[in-house]
Amino acid sequence: MEIAIKMKDQYKVRVPWFQPLSVVREVLKVYPGLPPDTIRRFINTIRELTGTPQATLDWSVPEKWIAERLDGDMAELARRFWVESEHRVNPRYIHGPDFLIRCYDLAEPDGQNLYRLTDLGQQFIQSDPAAMRFLDVEEGMLTALSIVAAKTHGKFGDLYPEWSAWVRDHSKFQADASIKAALRGRLKDLIDRGLINRDRLAYSATAAGLDWLKEGPADDPLQSALRAVQSFNSTQRTALRERLAAMHPYRFEHLVGELLTAMGYEDVVVTKQSGDKGVDVVATVQFGITTIREVVQVKRHLGNIHRKVIDQLRGALPYHNAYQGTIITTGDFAKNCAEAAIFRGAAPIGLIDGDRLLDLLFEHRIGVQDRSATLYVVDDAYFKAPEGGEQESLE
Repeated sequence: MEIAIKMKDQYKVRVPWFQPLSVVREVLKVYPGLPPDTIRRFINTIRELTGTPQATLDWSVPEKWIAERLDGDMAELARRFWVESEHRVNPRYIHGPDFLIRCYDLAEPDGQNLYRLTDLGQQFIQSDPAAMRFLDVEEGMLTALSIVAAKTHGKFGDLYPEWSAWVRDHSKFQADASIKAALRGRLKDLIDRGLINRDRLAYSATAAGLDWLKEGPADDPLQSALRAVQSFNSTQRTALRERLAAMHPYRFEHLVGELLTAMGYEDVVVTKQSGDKGVDVVATVQFGITTIREVVQVKRHLGNIHRKVIDQLRGALPYHNAYQGTIITTGDFAKNCAEAAIFRGAAPIGLIDGDRLLDLLFEHRIGVQDRSATLYVVDDAYFKAPEGGEQESLE
């Protein structure tokens, strides 16, 4: 389905106060039948409730602040946003969704000056793929997703340079603070939609995200290049998984030792192959001013690890004078393992499954090499005419 809409300008990434599209969807559902002026008055009313440095306002509990700070039709509208969204939309933050709704004409006034949904707005409410892809392209989510996928497992600082370069070429945003805020908002939306994951500080594309990328526009050379990088990295991830499965068990233990060293552990020792009470690697790690001894058990197989393995490793901690342990497997963990690993009153046991292990190996460059390639993109801003419409003379 084609989206029949002509944008007012050539820019992308237009919305500065970006909220997840699921939040925008809930806000939009309230718009039909409301006068545009009522929405503007509501936003201005909220904006004026600023508080002071000495008496800041708490906006975390809508039921409380609505009753305390609003009355009449403004309080009624705030409650509608809160209740009809099933408590997903905090009415304090309507400005961003309203900006997107008006920017893309998802709702427009009818002859009686009351909002009605446009065709695009109705498609958006229904999560129509064509409408979602249109907004993804225009607001940069598809670009952010491409960058995340190409990095395989990238932190915010890894994603920002490519995002910043693209935004400066396609958006009015030029300040670093604005560009960073824009990226954080888009990443939050992609997480909300299940297209990327965030594990600790690193982002990675999900299977759904990779599928969404495959259906993206094929006429954008930069996007095509990023998708090619992602495809190559995906094949290398599969190859690394296969190499791990084929490694000699003792060599695999040494690989884990190298990984721990790269992660900042000290005094890393791979134990002997017998008499280690099930422990394969012993190391120390610094937490603030405290040095903690940790033991690691390595399981190189594709099956599930069960609770008894956790109990066995926990029992081996005193033998090595260790405070905590970690189990690293190329496979997965049974459902009851997560609860057993943090059992109250017992020593903590960390769990790293095969997917997380691959992420760490890529992140710390263990068993993989980082090959860089430079993409040259013409700087359109450089060739734009200066203010006044005439190119400056070089004479």
